[in-house]
Amino acid sequence: MRCIGIDYGTRRIGLSYGDEIGVATPLPALVQTTNEQRWTALGDVVQKRSVTDLVLGYPYNMDGTAGFKAKEVDGFADKLRDMFNLPVHLIDERLTSFEAESSIAKSKLRDLRASGLVDSRAATIILQDFLDQRIPPALPMEEEV
Repeated sequence: MRCIGIDYGTRRIGLSYGDEIGVATPLPALVQTTNEQRWTALGDVVQKRSVTDLVLGYPYNMDGTAGFKAKEVDGFADKLRDMFNLPVHLIDERLTSFEAESSIAKSKLRDLRASGLVDSRAATIILQDFLDQRIPPALPMEEEV
């Protein structure tokens, strides 16, 4: 299992990578100017990393209903499936951007947001949630007496 975590946005797409080891790590966000350039760059990442699964953050409202952005993300998920012929797993992304921003100083937040770092941190949280659900925790080692 080799997964790409995706935090979708219309201007930036955050990315992360994880595998059967069970640890998600951030990748550089897709910040290209056009959608076509972002799709090409995403295709390069998928190919170079021999990805088997795509994990996409899904924008639920706090009450659990699908948000207004959900239709846009549904369309993005359909295009992912069509382009890459890979499974696309939708994962609740509520509060991931808030969590990703919480460790960043307010004075640096604007610059880091524009760079896509916050988006890739959010993608890492999304992917880690998925990996935690899929990969059982290791059993504790017994201590010798």
